[in-house]
Amino acid sequence: MKLQRLFLGAALTLSVAAATLPAFAAATEKEARQLQTILTPLGGERSGNKDGTIPEWKGEGVAMPPGFTNAQRRPDPFAAEKPLYSITGANMAQYADKLSDGQKAMLKRYPAYRIDVYPTHRTAVAPQWVYDNTFKNATRAKLVDGTNYPIPSGAFGGPPFPIPQSGLEVMWNHLLRYTGIQTRASNGQTWMITADGKKVMVVKGEQHNMSPYYDPNGSAEKFDGVYWQTRVLNDGPPIRAGEALVGRLHVDDTKTNTWVYLTGQRRVRKLPNPNGDTPLPTSAGLISFDEVSVFGAGPGLYDWKLVGKKEMLVPYNTYKMLQPDNPETLMTGPFLNPDYVRWELHRVWVVEATLKAGKRHTSPRSVYYVDEDSWLALLGDRWDVNGQLWRTVYGMPITYGEMSMTDIVTFGYYDLVSGAWYAGPFMNAPGPTIGVGASTDLKEGDFTPDAMVGNQLR
Repeated sequence: MKLQRLFLGAALTLSVAAATLPAFAAATEKEARQLQTILTPLGGERSGNKDGTIPEWKGEGVAMPPGFTNAQRRPDPFAAEKPLYSITGANMAQYADKLSDGQKAMLKRYPAYRIDVYPTHRTAVAPQWVYDNTFKNATRAKLVDGTNYPIPSGAFGGPPFPIPQSGLEVMWNHLLRYTGIQTRASNGQTWMITADGKKVMVVKGEQHNMSPYYDPNGSAEKFDGVYWQTRVLNDGPPIRAGEALVGRLHVDDTKTNTWVYLTGQRRVRKLPNPNGDTPLPTSAGLISFDEVSVFGAGPGLYDWKLVGKKEMLVPYNTYKMLQPDNPETLMTGPFLNPDYVRWELHRVWVVEATLKAGKRHTSPRSVYYVDEDSWLALLGDRWDVNGQLWRTVYGMPITYGEMSMTDIVTFGYYDLVSGAWYAGPFMNAPGPTIGVGASTDLKEGDFTPDAMVGNQLR
């Protein structure tokens, strides 16, 4: 199998076996200029593909209806479009080179599983100041030794490696992608569907996020390594109501701090290892820290190989999932309702993760598919210690037109061994106030254990 990769503007063809790439220094000024010509401002290929199934990136984003606010249900700008074709187990061989191993396994296992493929829209955008910072990062950012693994240095306010030359650089672009400066999400529900089809709401609540890495008053010189702060406040189901989590993610994961508030104990506990395959408390322990938004933890447990770039069918522009007013509409037996999942053909970076010698993890090997336009990891496949394909993880992205950002709105996994699956948050509660919106009133002090307790006891 041949994979296509853009390497400093030149189209190269490389085989999987020969795709182990060393780390390089920052790009030269001449190389960085490609971000203003043949590459998008974030590093994707500006042109479409030869047969026109992937269009040119024009930076148009998504137009929002006049007067739209987050107090309204977010509309689907592509609601009138119909699928170009559908993939099932019966015809999957025809599209096998565009499918991940996990998706092929789902098609083989479930006769009713279906991938509806729609026209491709390259909607991923970011603010101009993020583009400007990304251009600066191209020549100033590099990987330096951290406590246990290489971490980015000299980067700020944009993906650090828009012209990546290693798998680790691609994953840092995913971890440090633009997801707004401050955001609030409300009415989110997360669900577990058991192997026998029972639907169980795991958690319901709100989430507040702040990105110091994108602080308008910050800089590469001031950046202290804390790139993302989050607090989750649970108000349901009854067994989870009142619980809370605060996390402060650092590029050096030995400096990442996460605390949980447990109502039964009425006290805060600091988590000893908020990384890797440690169960995430706000998921009732059903997913690991590094499965949040497909991949969401420090990359230090793995060696990362850049396999290449490839055209793949991935979830994209998944506004359909926001339209039902009941999340159970999205849950049909052993998988998400295919009627509400939109797939498109996009170019993705393929990155393989192999567990380092002497490290432990329930998934010693994983493969991730990272969108060239947004740096979002959209799909991932994970193998267990027996070499068996175990979990396929997914992220459902949309572009928030009023915030000029593209991010995952719902994520989860399918357990290919047990048949159980997990998904959330679903932003489908009845009523007008739905989903993610920009915020301006969050403060550094809001992301502390004391503030978490205060919020849950009010």
